[in-house]
This record gives sequence, C-alpha cells and structure tokens, in this order.
Amino acid sequence: MRDDESFAAYVDARGQHLVRVAYLLTGDQQLAQDLVQGVLSRALLSWGRLSKLDDVDAYLRRAVVNGRTSWWRRVSRHESPVALLPVSAVPAPSEDRAALVGELARLPYNQRAVLVLRYFEDLPDAQIASILGCAESTVRSHARRGLATLRVSLVEEDSDA
Repeated sequence: MRDDESFAAYVDARGQHLVRVAYLLTGDQQLAQDLVQGVLSRALLSWGRLSKLDDVDAYLRRAVVNGRTSWWRRVSRHESPVALLPVSAVPAPSEDRAALVGELARLPYNQRAVLVLRYFEDLPDAQIASILGCAESTVRSHARRGLATLRVSLVEEDSDA
C-alpha cells in the first residue's frame, strides 16, 4: 500500500476519534477540527516514517495535546476570542453530555487533559505523564483535583434544579 493510501486509511479509521479527543481538550468543535487538521497535515509530510512507529495513535494523540498547548499560548498573547456561531453539521449533544463538557471546559487545562486522557482515552498514568511531560504523581494530583471540582459543580447544579 502506498504511503498516501495508508495515510488515507488511517485518517478514515481514526480521524474522528482524534477530533473527539481534541474537542474534549478544547471544548470547541471548530477548534478541535482545525487542531486535528493541522496535526494530520504535518503527519502526512512524514507519514512514511510515522507509519512504522509501534503506536501511531500515541504519537498523534501527543501531537494533538501539544497542538492545543501551542494554540493556547498564541491565543493568550495575541487574540481575543469571540462568540462562535454553532455549526449545524455537528449533532447536538444531550443535555447531560453538554453539561459535563461545559464543566470540563471550566477546569484548568492540565486537569482537563488528564481526565480526558484517563477516562476517554483509557490511558494509564505513566503514559499520560509521558504525553504531558510531568510526573505520574502530578497526573494523579490533577485527576483528583479535577474530579473533586466536577463533583462539586455537578452536585451544585443538581441542587439548583
């Protein structure tokens, strides 16, 4: 199989999964799609080498996490975000899911990244630590704090209803 055919097959099989990971990290569907498109366009340039890796998913997952961090650094220095128009092609999430994604978006980025990688990607702490470039104890700390914050905010939301 040629490299471009191999890349197209990979994107067909795993592209939407990367978008979901990016969405959970960013809280914004359009930004998630842009982020993954950038990661995949760079991956295409060196696909011959990348396709020989033991775990291409891990490499691209880390690229998405790093891409989100780079985006945030650029935005925090130069741009002022404005309200985004909803994209009609994106299916509307259920109210519970929307509430959870909204609460997840309020967490500090490292806590959100740990929770997404741990519970959505089902990665062990050692691999999360490797992706985020921190110690395993830091991963556990971020997870504990993030879950505690989510519990409090979701309980408060239930008591308000």
